[in-house]
Amino acid sequence: MNKFKFINQPNRLPKIPGVYAFKKGKKLIYVGKAVNIKERVKNHQKLLKQTKQIGYIKTDSELEALILEASLIKKYKPKYNTSWKDDKNYFFLASTKERFPRIFITHQTKQKNNYLGPFVDGSSLKKALAILRKVFPFRSCQTLPKKPCLWYQLKLCPAPCVLTTELCQKNSRNILKILRGGKSQVLNNLKREMKTASKKQDYEKAARLRDQRNYLERIMNNAGIFKNNGPTLERILKTKKPISRIEAYDVSNIQGKEATGSMVTFVGNRPDKNFYRRFKIKIQGKPNDTAMIREVITRRMKHKEWPCPDLIVIDGGKAQLNAAVKSKNKNIKAVSLAKKENKLFIEGRKKPILLKSLPKETFNLMLRLRDEAHRFAIAYHRKLRTKVLLEK
Repeated sequence: MNKFKFINQPNRLPKIPGVYAFKKGKKLIYVGKAVNIKERVKNHQKLLKQTKQIGYIKTDSELEALILEASLIKKYKPKYNTSWKDDKNYFFLASTKERFPRIFITHQTKQKNNYLGPFVDGSSLKKALAILRKVFPFRSCQTLPKKPCLWYQLKLCPAPCVLTTELCQKNSRNILKILRGGKSQVLNNLKREMKTASKKQDYEKAARLRDQRNYLERIMNNAGIFKNNGPTLERILKTKKPISRIEAYDVSNIQGKEATGSMVTFVGNRPDKNFYRRFKIKIQGKPNDTAMIREVITRRMKHKEWPCPDLIVIDGGKAQLNAAVKSKNKNIKAVSLAKKENKLFIEGRKKPILLKSLPKETFNLMLRLRDEAHRFAIAYHRKLRTKVLLEK
């Protein structure tokens, strides 16, 4: 059973995903969810003035926090949450009582359908349903068409209009179970079905069920569905300028030989390979990652014809960041990401921050930038090594 852990000092709240609550006397007056509980609670200044009793429950993911928040609000009906007398203020997940159930989100309930809820955050519920649909495709059309539509082509609908199987019912039940908090039961059922198929030597079905189970576990743990209530990348860097263009750098070598540098570019959080660049390191001697980073950044800054980034990300620690800061233009922000403990060093700050304390969106972006720069640097390094070996 999920129980709140209550404390009287907001600064002692953890930076983890989960559900939080404000308590006044013996009653809960507000329940919410967050990807970073400590940061989210700071935004509730009015509630903090009313009470210092704050409770929290850790969850393994944002999706589980969404499910738990709905059940707790339904149970306790906190004063400052949704007004339960107004149907338009909350959401339900509906499943029709048909041979091939249709799943949809609604504000109102009718006896002819099955309902799950209420949910306060319609946006997060919509995102959660879209993610779960990739694992368990379901019907969403009001009237069954005469042939499979685009949803079937996208593998988001089992096409009950043509393929009269029980898959539509089964997927509908699984989605409702998960959003009721029955993730473990669904995972165990998939595992049991996988073993049964394997015993019957239906290895194709067993492999499909294995992949489905693995994907469900992955999205349940990692899916980002909340609005970004934590510190944004701009707030972390203390800049009012939007961070839309980011360049990430890494170097690769073996004992200083065939040393290479990479530059990958993300625009709008997506890689833009038209602006990927690679560098053959010119400095000689013992391997020195800091000096190599300084050379790469210096050479990059000479290319005035290349679009200027808002932020550069260096693979490394404080030393690599200092090298980049000395080599870059002053109007470009810089950070470095150390592999050990994923510490993020920020230009102008003495102490690093842990990447896991940031919103999931920022956490994932930083890792993607570092990994892509690393991959690109190694690819060029291997190419140079192969060329040297062939010349011998």
